[in-house]
Amino acid sequence: MILACAYLTVPARLTDMTTALRPGELTAICGPNGAGKTTLLRALAGLEPGPGTGNVTLDGTPLAAIPPCTRAQSIGYLAQHAEPAWNLSAAALVRLGRLPHRTSAAEDAAAAAAALAALDCAHLADRPIRTLSGGERARVLLARVLAGNPRWILADEPLASLDLAHAAALLAHLRALADRGTGVALVVHSLAHAMNHAARVIVLHKGRLAADGPPAKALSEEVIEHVWGVRAQWTGPAGARALSL
Repeated sequence: MILACAYLTVPARLTDMTTALRPGELTAICGPNGAGKTTLLRALAGLEPGPGTGNVTLDGTPLAAIPPCTRAQSIGYLAQHAEPAWNLSAAALVRLGRLPHRTSAAEDAAAAAAALAALDCAHLADRPIRTLSGGERARVLLARVLAGNPRWILADEPLASLDLAHAAALLAHLRALADRGTGVALVVHSLAHAMNHAARVIVLHKGRLAADGPPAKALSEEVIEHVWGVRAQWTGPAGARALSL
């Protein structure tokens, strides 16, 4: 079960890139602003088709050849600036994540309730989405993705609006999902989060693959200086490292 992306050129920013995500692994995608992180994630979700010079496959089958409903069952995607079109209750919004499965109302409600509980949002179930804080809304939107029980979770900056406790809880939950076989890929700006929580880090620089491997290698001080242009030093023990500038 491999989700793979190969591009020679993509209009929006990616060039000469080949990578494959693996199930059971939490992958962090890092890089400076404009490096192509969102473009890569959208490409992996099948939302950046490109002009015929790129190819994204799921288990060897081009995404374009997979029926949309089947693809939606396999891949859960959270956009960076997701904004609900309707002021639904949190529970109703999360149930939308069940649409590709066409299961019973009872099954959908149970899956939505479980996803809300997993992200500490059960108490928000009856609240209209537009009455929630930015962090609460971000968790509910991710719960919509989790409710579909996808084999792959692709999330663009899911930690950006979260406080410290909820960010830590979300990372722990996503790591647990990866341990159970789900493929997880997150765009993150915090290199410390990537270093301490990811099994693998992909670093993009000017639309190209700058590093790909275990966090200690992909986020070495040499790579950080080359890609971000700053001198930094990692301190602390493994699993709790901090980056000093």
